[in-house]
Amino acid sequence: MSDFTQPVDATEATACPPLFRDAPASVSFKKLRKRLLREVRDTIARNAMVEASGERPRWLVCLSGGKDSYTLLAVLLDLKWRGVLPVDLLACNLDQGQPGFPAHILPEFLQTHDIAHRIVRQDTYSIVVDKVPEGKTYCSLCSRLRRGHLYRIAREEGCSAIVLGHHREDALETFFMNLFFGGRLSSMPPKLLNDDGDLLVLRPLISSSEDDIARYAKAMEFPIIPCDLCGSQDGLQRAQVKAMMAEWERATPGRLSVMARALANVRASHLQDPALFDFAGLMASSHAGADAREDSEPCGAALAMTGRLFAAE
Repeated sequence: MSDFTQPVDATEATACPPLFRDAPASVSFKKLRKRLLREVRDTIARNAMVEASGERPRWLVCLSGGKDSYTLLAVLLDLKWRGVLPVDLLACNLDQGQPGFPAHILPEFLQTHDIAHRIVRQDTYSIVVDKVPEGKTYCSLCSRLRRGHLYRIAREEGCSAIVLGHHREDALETFFMNLFFGGRLSSMPPKLLNDDGDLLVLRPLISSSEDDIARYAKAMEFPIIPCDLCGSQDGLQRAQVKAMMAEWERATPGRLSVMARALANVRASHLQDPALFDFAGLMASSHAGADAREDSEPCGAALAMTGRLFAAE
């Protein structure tokens, strides 16, 4: 099994997948590439995305033509080439019939780079614009229709999972959308089972930053296709949340990384959901462990400040 933290030598470079033969040779890009490989590999391992079923799994990698899905596909192909991802990959684009969609770009890209793929054309655009009132956002219905077709395609192709390109900022935006507008604490999980219980939904990029993904996609010169369906709508709540998060990161660099870690560091005993923690039976319950004690209550900001004060003495 190769170590992807090591540079690819000249012999390997000639045998690498076509997608990477013209990859930038700069030190900065090599560091970026290694970081994304490491993050995705860790996410796959931490969430047991490759399950020990005895059979080699096949994943349907959903390719929209945006920077996220291009990067997802490239990183997975890179990991597979390096021998650390024992999975067969099938790239899939669902052409949803949006006016002006350049239907030739993705097939040409996939064929040029010898990537196994399937292109499916299904006019969900007409359904969305017909059903959604003017001025309302298309995202929810568009996503449901797209997901239904992708499940069907995955079953037809013998895939055990569909793989999506959501990243760290997508997860945080969803968390704040649910917090501000939905009245619940919820985000995007790295791995979930569909309602029918026969397919997994995987998000290997969920720990990777959007900035890294954007820089990777630009360096690789992927032919980006914008989503004009939802991108043409103004005043989306998600856009407001995105702008808020960007301002936080500008004011305090690294804040998004800290918030992302919080999504994987939950203390049910310090929230207020009795379905997750037995507050009624606290005294007699085994739940009354370290996490439920008063000394675990101070917030992270208070602890950090205390640490700085003591360090200064």
